[in-house]
Amino acid sequence: MSTDVALPSVEKHQHHRDVTGGWLRPAVFGAMDGLVSNFALLSGVVGGGASNTIVVMTGLAGLAAGACAMAAGEYTSVTSQAELMQAEIDIEKAELQRNPEGELAELTALYEARGLDSDTAALVAAQLTEQPELAWRVHVREELGVDPDDLPSPYVAAISSFTAFALGAIVPVLPFMLGATGLLVTGLISMLGLTALGAAVARLTARPWWLGATRQLLLGGIAAAATFGIGSLVGVSIS
Repeated sequence: MSTDVALPSVEKHQHHRDVTGGWLRPAVFGAMDGLVSNFALLSGVVGGGASNTIVVMTGLAGLAAGACAMAAGEYTSVTSQAELMQAEIDIEKAELQRNPEGELAELTALYEARGLDSDTAALVAAQLTEQPELAWRVHVREELGVDPDDLPSPYVAAISSFTAFALGAIVPVLPFMLGATGLLVTGLISMLGLTALGAAVARLTARPWWLGATRQLLLGGIAAAATFGIGSLVGVSIS
């Protein structure tokens, strides 16, 4: 007779998506900004009565300038954020060396505030503090809410932003490059692009797809209408 006992199966948890903003945020923001800003820019130029050649040149210039500006901005922003985080991490390391008892008491109090009884909180904090490399990481995570082993990369943010902006910005330019002379075709394509991007972002963030699509369509339409109106007024005034 077999004496083997079947062990209960362990449920495997699914991996969560990256929500710390490594590449998703700059990519989404870049694509949206590229499509909306270049569509609005071209609407203003067309509204001002510019020729097809001028429209294409303006669209490509807007693409290049915007993509470079987005990449530079993301690089600077993420680099500054990482440097600030590193400065706070250095402060935490220095405090652990200068006042280990105080830091131990602080960590114990944090665990007590999270629901552990005083004895368990003190035991956990003491065991973590015995390992210096682990101790400062725990303090950084608990006190600053930052994972020191997963800081955002400025290079990833810059490249993602540049690429996404360029892809978004080329959409409204393509019809004019292929011979379109009005806003009808590029407007339809741009609106479809905004709808698709809005729906995709909504799906990534577990929101109804139609909500994201409608929001981006509305915002893009308002921006294009505003710049078209301004371009028309300026074109009439200087003609």
